[in-house]
Amino acid sequence: MNPPRRSSSSHSDRPSTETQQRNNSSNSGVILDISALKMTEVDTEVPPLPPRYRFRDLLLGDQTFQNDDRVQVEFYVNENTFKERLKLFFIKNQRSSLRIRLFNFSLKILTCALYIVRVSLDNPKESNGNSCALGQCWNNSWTNTAESTEINWGLIFWVNRRVPVWAIQVTVALISFLETMLITYLSYKGNIWEQIFQISFILEMINTVPFIITIFWAPLRNIFVPVFLNCWLAKGALENMINDFHRAIQRTHSAMFNQVFILICTLLCLVFTGACGIQHLERAGKHLSLFDSFYFCIVTFSTVGYGDVTPQIWPSQLLVVILICVALVVLPLQFEELAYLWMESQKLGGNYSRHRAQTEKHVVLCVSSLKIDLLMDFLNEFYAHPRLQDYYVVILCPTEIDIQVRRILQIPLWSQRVIYLQGSALKDQDLMRAKMDDAEACFILSSRNEVDRTAADHQTILRAWAAKDFAPNCPLYVQILKPENKFHVKFADHVVCEEEFKYAMLALNCVCPATSTLVTLLVHTSRGQEGQLSPEQWQRMYGRCSGNEVYHIRLCDSKFFGEYDGKSFTYASFHAHKKYGVCLIGVKREDNKSILLNPGPRHIMAATDTCYYINITKEENSAFIFKQEEKDKGLSVTGLYDAPSRLPVHSIIASMVDQATSYGTVAIDLQNPDPPEESSKLTLPTENGAGSRRPSIAPVLEIADSSAILPCDLLSDQSEDETNQSDDEGSVGSDFVKGYPPNSPYIGSSPTLCHLLPQKAPFCCLRLDKGCTHSSFEDAKAYGFKNKLIIVSAETAGNGLYNFIVPLRAYYRPRKELNPIVLLLDYPPDNHFLEAICCFPMVYFMAGTIDNLDNLLQCGIIYADNLVVVDKESTMSAEEDYMADAKTIVNVQTMFRLFPSLSIITELTHPSNMRFMQFRAKDCYSLALSKLEKIERDKGSNLAFMFRLPFAAGRVFSISMLDTLLYQSFVKDYMIAITRLLLGLDTTPGSGYLCAMKITEEDLWIRTYGRLFQKLCSSSAEIPIGIYRTESHMFSTSECKDSYAQSQVSINVEQGVEHRERGEPWKEKTSHRNSTTSDQSEHPLLRKKSMQWARRLSRKSAKPSSRAERISQQRHNLYRRSERQELSELVKNRMKHLGLPTVGYDEMNDHQNTLSYVLINPPPDTMLELNDIVYIIRSDPLAHMPDDSQVGQPRSTRNQQDFGTETRDETHL
Repeated sequence: MNPPRRSSSSHSDRPSTETQQRNNSSNSGVILDISALKMTEVDTEVPPLPPRYRFRDLLLGDQTFQNDDRVQVEFYVNENTFKERLKLFFIKNQRSSLRIRLFNFSLKILTCALYIVRVSLDNPKESNGNSCALGQCWNNSWTNTAESTEINWGLIFWVNRRVPVWAIQVTVALISFLETMLITYLSYKGNIWEQIFQISFILEMINTVPFIITIFWAPLRNIFVPVFLNCWLAKGALENMINDFHRAIQRTHSAMFNQVFILICTLLCLVFTGACGIQHLERAGKHLSLFDSFYFCIVTFSTVGYGDVTPQIWPSQLLVVILICVALVVLPLQFEELAYLWMESQKLGGNYSRHRAQTEKHVVLCVSSLKIDLLMDFLNEFYAHPRLQDYYVVILCPTEIDIQVRRILQIPLWSQRVIYLQGSALKDQDLMRAKMDDAEACFILSSRNEVDRTAADHQTILRAWAAKDFAPNCPLYVQILKPENKFHVKFADHVVCEEEFKYAMLALNCVCPATSTLVTLLVHTSRGQEGQLSPEQWQRMYGRCSGNEVYHIRLCDSKFFGEYDGKSFTYASFHAHKKYGVCLIGVKREDNKSILLNPGPRHIMAATDTCYYINITKEENSAFIFKQEEKDKGLSVTGLYDAPSRLPVHSIIASMVDQATSYGTVAIDLQNPDPPEESSKLTLPTENGAGSRRPSIAPVLEIADSSAILPCDLLSDQSEDETNQSDDEGSVGSDFVKGYPPNSPYIGSSPTLCHLLPQKAPFCCLRLDKGCTHSSFEDAKAYGFKNKLIIVSAETAGNGLYNFIVPLRAYYRPRKELNPIVLLLDYPPDNHFLEAICCFPMVYFMAGTIDNLDNLLQCGIIYADNLVVVDKESTMSAEEDYMADAKTIVNVQTMFRLFPSLSIITELTHPSNMRFMQFRAKDCYSLALSKLEKIERDKGSNLAFMFRLPFAAGRVFSISMLDTLLYQSFVKDYMIAITRLLLGLDTTPGSGYLCAMKITEEDLWIRTYGRLFQKLCSSSAEIPIGIYRTESHMFSTSECKDSYAQSQVSINVEQGVEHRERGEPWKEKTSHRNSTTSDQSEHPLLRKKSMQWARRLSRKSAKPSSRAERISQQRHNLYRRSERQELSELVKNRMKHLGLPTVGYDEMNDHQNTLSYVLINPPPDTMLELNDIVYIIRSDPLAHMPDDSQVGQPRSTRNQQDFGTETRDETHL
């Protein structure tokens, strides 16, 4: 029976074992209740149940089985002890410990106040006689006479303390003593000496124990106790109380605030201790009052030292020495800590307080790195609007503030309105510092200077997600770089994809010259005051028209358009421009969120429509003064413009250019001087074509007349083209059909009806420089293209390049005007991109670079009309920021010299580098433009670079110029939508599109821009919005001897000659303009300020030059001719080496002596010039198609349209 004995013995020992387990568990914090595990003794062993029965019992819920194995566990039992509960109440719990510390702080302040009361009631003369009842050792030892220089120590050790004051002090001391002992016991950690020798504990004992002793020994009630030392204990209690307060409210306070608070408390404690100590010690000397002692301490610690109040006995003097030594040790350390925290806070930025966020309006700008150009563009554009002057800008950036940015933010103009915070948008603490939840808007910008632009987009996406998660109601304005990443931030209120806008703008620059300049000027805020002091007429007119922007107003609230309620859109647009000088370009119905550009004459204006128009200023800032009132008041139109808030009838611009247009200009030498083959819409009316009477134009009807509008044949031109084209032309474009592209390279692209191939082209046929089984052509000449090429030079075939092809293959482009597109890529494209472009006609690619002449010749640069150079991602980041464009600029300058007639459109990273495009080192005119740019920049202009000739002509632009589009959308939320419609990125049903037309000699009978507006509205329902004008200009390459005189260089004819021409017929003016053009090609003309100066200059030029001057001129011409011939020979030799004919290169002429510029919404009386290109918004040809419009179309066209519709439904997400 050995097992039963062992079992009983083990059971007998179980209580002690359980006791030991409880003791151990009390230390570990867990109690195991095993009382339920006691089992009765059995003599026989019972076999265990089979496993299947145990599993069945668990499934059936056998409670007896579960109760037998259950163990009850209690947690946090160590907090149930009395000591732990006290510690939780006095120390650990934030709220209760905050109350305890507040009570302790009140006690310390009360003791200091009682000391001041005791001092004010104390009289040293009375306390000298009855200071102590113990033996009269102090009174017998010292004599209290005024003449005695000995120290009366009795006055120092004994004071006169009244009974009420003593009773209160004893009570406070008793409470403080008990609290101190309790806190010391609760915070005991094993070392008693560490607790005893703490300074706070020693001070507590000094200030409390003597008072407690006086309870039991009455003679010691008048003993001096340095109660004023409690101010240091109050300081520590206050610091702990503030910490507990912030812990209780779950908020962190600034370390700067803590350090300043500690420093102030230290100074107060030093001054209070010194004042009380000196006053008490001087009881045995000069008997200073407490105020005198305080005055002495302030004078001493401020290092002034008047010397009118000084301590007289050595104990007080010793105390002053000790205080000064302590101050010299403590204060510098705290000042050093304060300075360090201040420097760190300057790096990190401050906090935007909650009170300011709730009482002021602010926006948050989140960037990964802040450059000076980005900051100034944002600030200038943001604060250009009058209603944003009271807004604050909080910049949240993870990097340390740049030195240049710091200097800018220290300017008083920005220092009061811009707050820089160093922090991450992914941290809620930093978003809380910026008060993102109270912000009016949040701008999240991408870092376009990064080498990996995809990584930059990923960072932007995370910032947008973090901002939306933290502040769901805050409007987000997000800038993204890659189009494939756009759908990740689709939830944002406004999104601008850089590559989408960039490539679409570059594409339109090829068919509508200077579209980039047009859009850039529209999205910049300006008052049209740039260049008004310039002597150049084109600069004044160009600067004045650059102030036009897009505005909106409801029809019922507008004086511009209110009278056209119930009229057609075309009628309202023409008459508003004729009467007020404003250009109505779009409208939006109240029940429709889509904006329609030029919805056509069938659109009837309603009172609830929102009108979008182009003007110098919005209607709310305009004053209406009619012509009759002007005559009565005797006011000139120019004087009215000087008033900033007035807008006279016929437009400010129309009134100001009356004098400007009287001088006249000559426009020649555009890229394509040959007139188009098709007949112009601006044909001369036959009924009024004869005689001297000016031809009339049909009026614009109030209600659309279907018979008066030219029929749209964009969808039915296929059959007509087939009948009109010859046999050799039929093979080029007769197989094109219209439909939606079946494949989009990224999610989120807007479906656009385009010219497509009936079948996708094989990938091998897309390679321009290599033949295949389907085609043996190996260069652009072999293809025999009828139209000029468009060459795009890019580093890689990104998805954004798809937006370059779509606008050039849109359905509204005439098929016979489609230009072949050649993609010159540094790296071959992948199959995904080729799959997206293989459905477009005449789109090819070639691997090569623009710095290789052979690659340029193989891709057909001598047959190209436009060369688009896209900024390369690998060169966007450089050690010196502005050197990122160095390679692009030099390569373009080389092509500019090799192919002078080629139109090169270049994208740069930095707008300031556009001054190096088409650089002429000794051109005095360029130097004059540089001075003009500096003058405009000093005036605070946002468009100081606008007078640079490459930008004005649309030959160069920087995508950073479109950053203002995102900033301006904060005030004008429709700007992004309108810009996308203008660029063809979005195609809204019923909305028009941007195109251009050239003014030929047959069109000059219209004479003025206003009559052109009427002719287009009445005949084809098109809305003109601006003019692209080209003027001849001879650039001098000689050294500048007189920069001011050289700045006057221009091609305008004499003022007196133009005045004489005003009475002549229009045809005679045209012939004179052409003759003037031929005369101007011989020598440069200077702008004449007077006829006398012009004649004197002509007489001087007529004099025969000296022999030395003739030889110098011949040598200069020989040098130029030899350089040009050398370049020509280089190109021809390379072409012969490649087996290319040189005929095309021989026909290239030097057309560089021209300047071009854009006039946005010019006045109605602006004279049209030969070769002017007019920007027009043409109505959507699909908007009002009849139901049977597809009847009679070829079957292949309908099938392709149906196929395009199906593919659009498949790819739409």
